[in-house]
Amino acid sequence: MKVIPLSLRQANDFISKFHRHNKPVQGCKFCIGAQKANKIVGVAVVGRPVARLLDDGLTAEITRVCTNGTRNVNSFLYAHCAKICKLMGFNRIITYTLEEESGASLRAIGAKPEAFVEPSSWDRKNRHRNEQSVYQKRKIRWSLNNSQTDHLSMRS
Repeated sequence: MKVIPLSLRQANDFISKFHRHNKPVQGCKFCIGAQKANKIVGVAVVGRPVARLLDDGLTAEITRVCTNGTRNVNSFLYAHCAKICKLMGFNRIITYTLEEESGASLRAIGAKPEAFVEPSSWDRKNRHRNEQSVYQKRKIRWSLNNSQTDHLSMRS
């Protein structure tokens, strides 16, 4: 397996086909793909933290990781995102899982659960949003700082 750069359009096309519960994203800092036998088997999208109070300029959020079911692709993508973020100067990486998801791929790279996030609405009186049903589920915020990424390998 190897990592390849992707455009947001390429990543979102993959997400549209394979993600179980989230739609494509609006923007990003960068996108990568996992390629096996010349076929994309997973994608990751990294951007600014969606929660504006967490956006300190030195924190990146992995907003989507999506695979076609190929084994170990999630951990592979998370590890490469963490390394790239470190090289770009970010001090911290965050991401979210649904409470019912195991988080095994995040534990594998050293990420720690940091907070439970209760469901809330992005919809406002003066700014209506069509929300995804996943927004009504409890989530876990995971965090990884630079000192936790030193053990990660860039090998395929």
